[in-house]
Order: sequence, then C-alpha cells, then structure tokens
Amino acid sequence: MAISLGATSAATFAEEAANSPSASINETIEHIEKALVEVNKSDFSAANLHIKSARESSEHITGNEAIVKQANGDLIQGHIETKRGNVQKAADLLNKALALYKSL
Repeated sequence: MAISLGATSAATFAEEAANSPSASINETIEHIEKALVEVNKSDFSAANLHIKSARESSEHITGNEAIVKQANGDLIQGHIETKRGNVQKAADLLNKALALYKSL
C-alpha cells in the first residue's frame, strides 16, 4: 500500500511539474525552434505541427500578460504565414515570438 501511495504521489508531482508555467514556456520554445528549422527547409507540414503544439503549450503560460499576449499573437501570425508558404515572414514572426517567450 505504501508503494502504491508513493507511486501515486510521484505521478501527481510529475503531472504538476509538466503543467507548470515554466515547463510550458520551455515546451513552447522547443516547438517554435523546431518549427523554425522546418520553415527554413520549406517543410510547412512539419512546421505547422510544431506551431500547433507550441500554441497548445502556450495556453498554460502565465506571467507578464502583455508579453504573453504579444508572443501568442506573433505565433498565430507566424502560423498563418506558414500556411501561406511565406518562409521569410513566417520565420520573422516565429523569431519574434521565440524572443518574447525566452524573455519570460
């Protein structure tokens, strides 16, 4: 029984850590960086998957509301430009979003 409670506590702790704002920031940054690599290779399908994942993880980010809002806006605009196939604009917007998320 004690082993069961210990395992449950560890799983709960791991889940809380994964849903923490700092974990979400790191996950968002990781996906944006991967999306940038794919955009620069003009692999828009893979880039869109990473951007979608970044947008999902960014929903859990708290902190400076103005920065989070601007970063999310740049991420969304970057996603739009990726869907249009515009490598330069998409990369510029994703880089702006990346810099803002890193500043949090």
